[in-house]
Formats: sequence, C-alpha cells, structure tokens
Amino acid sequence: MKQDYYEILGVSKSASANEIKKAYRKKAIQFHPDKNPGDTKAEQEFKKAAEAYEILSDQQKREQYDRFGHAAFEGGQGFGGGGMNMEDIFSQFGDIFGSAFGGGFGGFGGGGRRTVKGTNLRVRVNLSLEEVVLGVEKKIKVKRKIQAPEARFSTCPTCNGTGQVMRVTNTVLGRMQTASTCSACGGSGQSLVNRPSGSDANGLINKEEMVSVNIPPGVEDGMQLKMSGKGNDAPANGISGDLIVLVQVQNHQSLSREGDNLHMDLYVSLPEAILGASKEIETVGGSVRIRLEAGIQSGKILRLKGKGIPSLNGYGTGDLLVHVNVWTPQHLSKEQKQFFESMRTDEHFVPDPKKGEKSFFDKVKDMFS
Repeated sequence: MKQDYYEILGVSKSASANEIKKAYRKKAIQFHPDKNPGDTKAEQEFKKAAEAYEILSDQQKREQYDRFGHAAFEGGQGFGGGGMNMEDIFSQFGDIFGSAFGGGFGGFGGGGRRTVKGTNLRVRVNLSLEEVVLGVEKKIKVKRKIQAPEARFSTCPTCNGTGQVMRVTNTVLGRMQTASTCSACGGSGQSLVNRPSGSDANGLINKEEMVSVNIPPGVEDGMQLKMSGKGNDAPANGISGDLIVLVQVQNHQSLSREGDNLHMDLYVSLPEAILGASKEIETVGGSVRIRLEAGIQSGKILRLKGKGIPSLNGYGTGDLLVHVNVWTPQHLSKEQKQFFESMRTDEHFVPDPKKGEKSFFDKVKDMFS
C-alpha cells in the first residue's frame, strides 16, 4: 500500500500551501542525491517527497486526492505522480531550492544546466455511464511533436552547454551576478546544427499517434488523468511533456449519479400501486426484476445494493435508489369516474398515514446519514 502523501511530507491534511512547500524543501534537501551519493534509499525518499509535492501543491489534484486517495491518479499506466525520475523532479521543482546546492539544482551534481520539458497536450474523452461503471480502454488519436530522427545537435556556443547565461550588473550595493535561461537554446544547452526538412526550429516534427488510455471504474465528470511522457517532445536532450485526459461523462436517459449511488424514477400505474406488481427495470449492468408490494406509496424509495458505481478508491460499490412515483390518470371514462366518485368516502381510499411511518424527507435524511 502506498504511503499517504501528507505523511510523507510530515504535514497535516489542513496544511497551507506554504507549509507544504516548506516541508517538501526540507525533505528534498535532506535526501538530495548530492548529499547522499550512492544511497538508493535516500534517492527513493527524495522521489517520494517529489511525488507527494506534485499532488499536494496543485489545488485541483489535492482535492481529488483528499476525496479519492491514490486511486485518483492510478487509473492507468503513467497516471499521476508515480514513476517520476530525477530529471522530472529537477525540471519541475528545482526553483524551490534556490542556491541550496551551489545554485545548480538543475541536475545531478549541481551542474547548472536545467532539463527542458516538452509542452503538455490536452484531450477530452467522452464516456457513457456504462463505461464509468465498468471501466474502459479508449483509443485516442493524438497529434504530438516528436524529435526528427535526422536532427543533429551540438553544444550551444552562447552558454557553452550550461543552459544559462551569467550577467554582471552594477548596483548601489556593488556588482551583482545573476543567471538567466539561455535564449539561444532555451536552456537545453544544445543548438540545432542539422535541421531536417519539415521540422521546426527545435528539430521537432508533427506525428499522429494512437494512444491507449485505461479509464478505471468510478471516474467522475471533470476529472483529469495524466499520462506521463505522452505529450510533446522537448528540444535536444529534454524530457517529453504529459498528456492530460479530461473525462466528460454523458447524461444517461434514466439514471442520475450522486457520489457512488445511482438514482432513477419508476412510474407505476394506480392499479399496480394498489394491487402490487412485478416490474423489470434497466440498470447499467443489465435488467433487474423487482417486486412492488401491494399498497405501495408514491415517494417510496427502493434500494438495490451494489447496483451503483464502483468506488474509485476501491471501497465497494454504491447502490441504485429507485424512486417510486404513482401515476395519476388524467383522462377517465364515465364509468371510471363514477367508480372513483363512489370511493370518495370509502374508508379504504381515505388517507390514513400511520403515526410511526416516516415522511419522505425523513427517509431521504436517513438514506444519507
């Protein structure tokens, strides 16, 4: 079982963004590779802290984690913070550490050159309610930029391969030296010397690829899943960006979702309500036959356990709540009207709710308590 992200950083679930940032900086400095050369355990702790910070420093990801736990980012290969390598960490979070390691927190050993990351891509995937319940593998066509095979690079002459340009300025406090990303190579430390036909200034070409996305059961509308390294390639020796998959769930004809539970309205005729009936209803897993007891009241809620949405956290499956509605006829024949007219004062037709019977609102309150 994966360790809790808050526990990794040593903060509470109510910690502020600044507290989380400070905790991560402290952990990363403690387990930094430069400080623990050859220590694989320290390297793993370093990666775990970076993974925790990646999720908890992003408000949207943090909300998903608080609600669904690790399952929110483990629906398929490459989702979430798992599998981060050192280059990922240094490129994404190196600015947090400033000069803690000689101003060179851009790679192992403080070499100074930062790792350039390609841009992310975003796609939207439409899911039916059935696909949400069962989970599904989706094939998506993605147009991404990849490094042209014939592209050749050499050390950038402007920054001598460091990816940074040092500038000295005179101030009232004296001469101050600052470092900025090399504009000639974008910080990669490499210059394109052989640009293939059809490629851009970074030696990248467009390519359409088919990407397989494994959608886990229980995802919600608006949730974002990340596939690491499936975005655009970076120039020279950088790392690829990510593919962000936005989940969009289509409305169902008869079912609506609330958390892991499903709701549906079942309309029954007056004779069925009076005499009782056997009804077949459609669920996302197929048809189910239910029995309506004689004298059932409108507003009655029937709970079908385990016929709802699987929990994304793996904590069981929700229920299907069937709301019974007795349909009152609006057009009656003369004989039918005479019959009901004669029943106006009949004791069997006079409303007589039992004192111990709960109201509709009490039933709904009990259902969610």
